[in-house]
Amino acid sequence: MNRPSDPSAPADSPVAERHSALFTGLVLQQANLASACLGLVPDPDTGRAEVDLRAATVFIDTLEMLEAKTRGNLTAAEAGLLADTLTHLRLAFVQASERPAGAAAEAKGSEPASSTAAPAATPPPPSAPAAPPAEEGGSGRRFVKRY
Repeated sequence: MNRPSDPSAPADSPVAERHSALFTGLVLQQANLASACLGLVPDPDTGRAEVDLRAATVFIDTLEMLEAKTRGNLTAAEAGLLADTLTHLRLAFVQASERPAGAAAEAKGSEPASSTAAPAATPPPPSAPAAPPAEEGGSGRRFVKRY
């Protein structure tokens, strides 16, 4: 493996750039796995989008832990990527948890899936994090984890 980086290395050094690229890759990897568990990406084997909220929670929680543990040590771009990705995934989680089971399958005329429904409208992929939705009428709804 590479030698540990020097903490006093300038932010534009090759080591800092490599770490930034690896951090971005890690965030996007976790986001892609969460997206697959939220039914935003079809399973490559079956071609069907399946929802597994428990697994999605693990990936979202991992990103939340990463955000907490790296707070104050990220560049503005890295912190923004992580925050935007978490916002997107939290919104997708809420949408997936409120979606009736089999709603998309029934709309397509196929048999209903037990709890695996493809989303009716797919939000942008995690590689292009969505901006937080504008609050309308001060509804005060917040993301709440459900286990």
